[in-house]
Parts: sequence; C-alpha cells; structure tokens
Amino acid sequence: MSEPLEKDKSIYSLISPELAWGGSTGKGIRVAIVDSGIDVSHPSLKDSVKGGVEISIDNNKKIHISTPEVISDNFGHGTACAGIVRKIAPQSELYSVKVTASGKGKGEAFLAGLKWAIDNDMNVINLSLGTTNRIYTGRFFKLLEDAYYKGNIIVTAANNLPSLSLPSVFSSVIAVSYDDFKDEFSFQYHPNSKIEFDAPGIYVKAPWPGGGYRKMTGTSFAAPHISGLVALILSKHPGLMVFQVKAILSFLGKRKS
Repeated sequence: MSEPLEKDKSIYSLISPELAWGGSTGKGIRVAIVDSGIDVSHPSLKDSVKGGVEISIDNNKKIHISTPEVISDNFGHGTACAGIVRKIAPQSELYSVKVTASGKGKGEAFLAGLKWAIDNDMNVINLSLGTTNRIYTGRFFKLLEDAYYKGNIIVTAANNLPSLSLPSVFSSVIAVSYDDFKDEFSFQYHPNSKIEFDAPGIYVKAPWPGGGYRKMTGTSFAAPHISGLVALILSKHPGLMVFQVKAILSFLGKRKS
C-alpha cells in the first residue's frame, strides 16, 4: 500500500517558485482592492492604480456606484493592502473598490463591491474584510459561484477572532490567515482546513495615507501577500482557474500538519 500523498515528498519537487512565478511582475493582471479606497498619491503606489469606484447606500437603502474624480482613502486600510500587492507584483494594475470609509461597512456595500469586481473582470479580487452575519450566506455563495466559473480569483482574509467569517469559509476562495514570516514570499499551507494558507501578517510594513508607512498586524495584511503571488502566477500562466492556482500554492507553501 502506498503512503498518503502528503507524505510523498517527491511530488512536491515538481513545482518550484521559478516555474510558478519566476521572472513575473504581474503585468497585465487586474487586481481589485475591495476596501476603504487607495491613496493614489502615495509614492509607493505611483501610476499603479488604474481606476476605481465608490459604493454608497442612501437612506432608502438604495445602492449607488460612482466613479470619483480622485481616488482616495481616509482610513488607510485599503492603501496598506494595495501597497503590499504592489510590492510583490509591481506591474499589476490596481483598482480601488471603496466599500467603507471607516473600517466598518455595511454588508450590502460589501456585496455590491464584490459584484462590481466580478462583473468588471478583475483577475484577482482582494477582500481584506469580512462579516460574521450569516444572513448574507446565500448571496455570497451565488456571487462566489459566478466568480469561480468566470475565472475571477478571490483572496479573502480570515477573521482575526476564532469565529469564522464570510466569505472565507467558502471553498471557492483562497482563504488566508497570518503568521510571523519575515520573507514576503513565504507562506504556509494547511491541508484539510477551511483557512488554507498563512502568509506574513505580523508587523508588516505598509504604505499609509499621507506618504508614510506603518507596521501592520492581522489577517487583512496577510491576504494581499497571497493576492500578489496569485497576480504573479496568472501573469506568467494566463487563464488558470482558482483550483489550479490553489494547487500551485499548496505545492509551494510550507506544510502544516
């Protein structure tokens, strides 16, 4: 009887970082940052943001999608995430999908922003936010199914607290938690877990509105590391589906039993 696949070390040598993303810069890959916006004036993000929208909800609970004259971020969270993606995939094309101005948003705006990113053919969608409100389960499921079959690859942060959050619980996304990796290309794979990957997320240096930087901790800042790697992979190997990208990442990540 053969040993289980996870114990067969030889198969993991079939894919290497060089084969997966060597020489890639993320060129031609559109990455949506569904978040608090992006400070496009930050030096580290110069010329990387190619467009964006703002999602708002009026007093009658009607959703409005607008194109701002100037893409901005008064909270900082989205700028930090965008900067992490840009550092790993410097030629990727970033799009700001602003669904919150304060770090606390409404589920309806979150869903509308995700739908916009899917409908507008974003190759990678970074969701460094989530909700524990199960009322949205069905609607998330429908959107994520649409994204899966269209080929949009969604990378989502797990909850910082022990309870699981939407949409990280769905198998159609790449769910990410954080660990103390010093190398931005280091990450870990968890077999048989809803949260499949850990990436650098402790005291990560990231850009902040106003031209400065902060050191950030949390799953929010681990997810864009994986989004950046996915952008590199897709730029080198166009047309891959999420299950293929997950397979590549699972081969290359440190394995946690």
